[in-house]
Amino acid sequence: MMIPLLAVLSLAATSPSATSPSAPSLSAEEVRRLPAAEARQGVVAAADAVYAIGNREIGRYAKADGKLLARFAGDAGHFPHMNSCIVHRRELVCAASSFPAVPMWSRVERFDARTLAHLGSREIADAPGSLTWLDWHGGAWWAAFANYDGRGGTPGRDHRETVVVRYDRAFHEIARWHFPNSILDRFAPMSASGGAWGPDGLLYVSGHDRPELYAMRAPAGGGVLELVATIAMPTNGQAIGWDPKDRRILWSITRQGSELVASRIPVVAGR
Repeated sequence: MMIPLLAVLSLAATSPSATSPSAPSLSAEEVRRLPAAEARQGVVAAADAVYAIGNREIGRYAKADGKLLARFAGDAGHFPHMNSCIVHRRELVCAASSFPAVPMWSRVERFDARTLAHLGSREIADAPGSLTWLDWHGGAWWAAFANYDGRGGTPGRDHRETVVVRYDRAFHEIARWHFPNSILDRFAPMSASGGAWGPDGLLYVSGHDRPELYAMRAPAGGGVLELVATIAMPTNGQAIGWDPKDRRILWSITRQGSELVASRIPVVAGR
């Protein structure tokens, strides 16, 4: 009998290997879904709208009724692969890369948060991989970089080279963190597709495929991220974003159904 892939992934998400003995397994509760044609890479939420992110397109949707409010469609030459965005002040700030092409570069793209007019680009010098997500936290930029051996990455480097880097305002590196082997095994052969600092001071990270979320602690000054809890999700990986009006609501996407999904994330004890 053929077992659906989603069922296999769901079983994997709750297996004993998903967390260390001290890191509990929790479950998110789905709240609602909104259709969005651009939902291929990720989602981010504002007070009254949610944004669906694709490789080179963005859709801004009214949170109340799902009405399309604005749309951006970029040139494939300049926008080969946007991965995720955040709302920062009055701008939409997005992580982009050359994936799967080489040479590998990483770039920050800026848009007007209301009209989605493109405001500018900034390449990250000496990026240690392909930029997948970034967030603004504690007066600094936090960014994750992926490496895919044979998939637009540096030969000899693979998902085990996934890193999170903290930058100052001018994108000068301050510190970097690696993922523990237990999480890298969950990413394989891909990487960390989404990440966002939670209201509880934990870093929440999603992979590329598995329907789960990792609550992590970042030791001061760099090193190895510490797994605090694994949370089963109703969606499979990709970029994520917290809802500013309810800080236990996290938005994610389902690529197969092109939907934006809001889920209530349980409180993580022992943070």
